[in-house]
Amino acid sequence: MANIASALGMSILTNSRTKRESPPGLEAKFCDLETLLKESDVVTLHCPLTPQTIRLIGYKALGMMKKSAFLLNTARGGLIVEQDLADALNSGEIAGAALDVLSTEPPNESNPLFSARNCIITPHHCWASMATRKELLAQTTANLRAYLSGQPINIVNP
Repeated sequence: MANIASALGMSILTNSRTKRESPPGLEAKFCDLETLLKESDVVTLHCPLTPQTIRLIGYKALGMMKKSAFLLNTARGGLIVEQDLADALNSGEIAGAALDVLSTEPPNESNPLFSARNCIITPHHCWASMATRKELLAQTTANLRAYLSGQPINIVNP
């Protein structure tokens, strides 16, 4: 994502539990989460759902963001407090959100994000690039061929 943002001329701010070096050719500034939220035009989430990250983006974090900012989440739905995000979108606290994941999947039809302003929700398929789908198909084919030849691979024993 940082490479794409950089290609679009964006400056990159990052935050992580562990400070990491920027990939070669990419200049990224490591900062604390509060600085990242306050200074970013686009905040994109790429972290696991852990006890430390659950509900990471709620009322307080959303209030730190620019009114013109966009929130993207392709990581885990539980990172965001959905009602707080819906409220922030509907009140104009932030400009918009694009989400590939929700806290419950399949989502409940009463999810407040379904009626939130400037919110795009995709069906949890951002991982599925053409290269990924080709690799998945190749692995499935190899597994079936191995099984049919009597030499199964990738066996999961109970």
